[in-house]
Amino acid sequence: MKNIVSIIVLSLLMASCVSDDPTGNEDKDRSYGVPAETLFTNAQKELTDQLTTPSVNLNIIRYFTQYWAATQYNTEARFNITTRNIANFHWNALYRSVLGNLQTAKEVIATEIKPDLMSADEWAKQQKNKEALIEILQVYAFQVLVDSFGDVPYTDALRVKEVVLPKYDDDAVIYPKLIVRLDAAIANLNESSGSFGKADFIYGGDVSKWKIFANTLKLKIGLNLADVDASLSKATVESAYKAGVILNNSQNAIFAYPGASPMYNPIYANLVASNRNDFVASVTIVNDMNTLKDPRRAAYFTTIDGVYKGGLNGPTNLYQNFSHISDKIKEANFPGVIAEATESNFYLAEAAARGYVVGNNAEFYYNNAIKASFENWGIAAEADAYLESPDVKYSTAPGNNYKEKIGRQAWIAFFNRPMESWNSYRRLDFPVLVAPANAVAAAEGQIPKRYTYPINEQTVNNANWAAASAAIGGNKLKTHVFWDKN
Repeated sequence: MKNIVSIIVLSLLMASCVSDDPTGNEDKDRSYGVPAETLFTNAQKELTDQLTTPSVNLNIIRYFTQYWAATQYNTEARFNITTRNIANFHWNALYRSVLGNLQTAKEVIATEIKPDLMSADEWAKQQKNKEALIEILQVYAFQVLVDSFGDVPYTDALRVKEVVLPKYDDDAVIYPKLIVRLDAAIANLNESSGSFGKADFIYGGDVSKWKIFANTLKLKIGLNLADVDASLSKATVESAYKAGVILNNSQNAIFAYPGASPMYNPIYANLVASNRNDFVASVTIVNDMNTLKDPRRAAYFTTIDGVYKGGLNGPTNLYQNFSHISDKIKEANFPGVIAEATESNFYLAEAAARGYVVGNNAEFYYNNAIKASFENWGIAAEADAYLESPDVKYSTAPGNNYKEKIGRQAWIAFFNRPMESWNSYRRLDFPVLVAPANAVAAAEGQIPKRYTYPINEQTVNNANWAAASAAIGGNKLKTHVFWDKN
């Protein structure tokens, strides 16, 4: 998937050495004269693309969570992320294409001139809203970076004119700073004024919905802290809940792909437009959903002779022998999801189970999460019967604790949300996923707990890369990010 505007390419984390040329550290790829609206749209799209794409060059988390399995090319299904330099693409997409575009948009906003027909007061409120929306998306991008790698450049990351080789910040220190930034951005939102208008492909410039989205992001960040800073976690989650989070699908943060090149869903781009048959459904998710007779199978997969059949994780699988990804998911205009009611209701279920005050109990939000998922996939009428199944009903579902009950259903519901699924799996330690027997040696027999740092960082930013690698306990796939305690 190409950028909306191909000239918007901002090299934030240097790709070359320091130069004695006085112009040597200028950003040669920077776009000039681009409106803030265009930069904001592009950042939204790049973020959604990176979280959604199944390209083995860009994002292989669906292999980690055992949603998809490989056909003829199984290197990445065995957790090899170095051959294609996947970590580097993920890193660049977030730092350059998301954070870079947002930072430049912020700089452009500061130079914009008030239209003659708009009052100074209204102009100030609109510009403040724009800056707040940029802050919210930057927090989201940094959260994904921390959850992907652990320690990452933060303080120096966007200071490209002053800092050539950015140091890495402690991931445990970054998270609380993200909460502070979110609180400030939320406080700056004025729901009676405008923002980016039609350039906002997620909410169409609706500031009230952005406020709900920001609190939902705060809920997620707060919950991830539960096992490492219980007091901050509880305070953050409860504050977000009281302020209002996404509770129903009408509030979902989705990027509405128009469905025409280059603005179509990257799943369509990789599977349909490219005419590729590189993936089948994984036996892990298919078998579990078969056991539960889960009605969402028809929305997720195709059948083979009327049966849902998944391929093995790790080895190659014959495409014609196993269930494929459904036509629904492969539609050109299938929306990309940034946050949704299913997600936030599962977060609230977990928060309630942990004893946080969030307005209701774990079973209530667990049921609502599943209902929201069924509604999203067009089968809302089948949710109640599914929830009455003994293997699904919260009071009788298998598991000795809430982590297993919620973890299993969140994993099923997050089928097209690989990053959120990976986070849920790492935080709750459920479902129990087993690395394929032929996983690469670097995986050390485990499902990856993080991406290793980009090779480019080792080459160009070696001293800071080495310090960060030592600080997190080794630049390994099995090293946990700070909030993943088990």
